[in-house]
Amino acid sequence: MHPMNHPAFVQFLSYFNGNRDYFECHEVLEEYWKEVAPRDRQHPLTGWIQLATGLYHWRRGNFRGATTILNKACTTLQTSTTSPFVEKIDTAALLQQLKHLQKAVSEQQPYQAMTLRILDEELNNKVQQAMKDLPLADSHFLTHKHRLRDRTEVLKERDIALQKRRIDTKRSRH
Repeated sequence: MHPMNHPAFVQFLSYFNGNRDYFECHEVLEEYWKEVAPRDRQHPLTGWIQLATGLYHWRRGNFRGATTILNKACTTLQTSTTSPFVEKIDTAALLQQLKHLQKAVSEQQPYQAMTLRILDEELNNKVQQAMKDLPLADSHFLTHKHRLRDRTEVLKERDIALQKRRIDTKRSRH
C-alpha cells in the first residue's frame, strides 16, 4: 500500500480538507508517525502534523505559536518534496500556500482555512468518501477542542502508566 493511502493519512486529509478539524488531524497522523518513524522529527509526517498544529494555533489567535510551528512545517515539507509521503499532493501549491499562511500569521490576519490539492484520483476518492462520515462541529468546538474534548481515556492511560512506573521503581530498589 502506498503510504498516503494508509487509513490514517486518508483520515488526516479528510479532517484537513473536510471539517477543518486540525486537532484530529494531529491525533490521527501522530499515531501513524509513531508506527512509521517514531522519534524521527525530520520525517515528512511531522511536517503534516506541524501544518495542522500551526493552523489550529492560528485559528485560536495564538500567532506566536502558529508562527513557530508553521515555520517548522515549511522546513520539513520543503525538504520532503521527493518523499512518497507527499507525492500525491500538489507540493508546489502546498509550499506556496504555506508561504502565504506564514505571511498572514506574521501580520496577525484572521485565520483562513487552506485546502490540500490531492493529485491522485484514487486517494482523492478515498478522502471524499471519508469526508462524508465526518461529524459536524461548530467553530467554537473546533477552536477550543483541546479544552472541550473528553479526556477520560487519556487520563486512564496516564494513570496506568504512572502506576506501572511506580511498580517498576519499587522492584528495581529491591
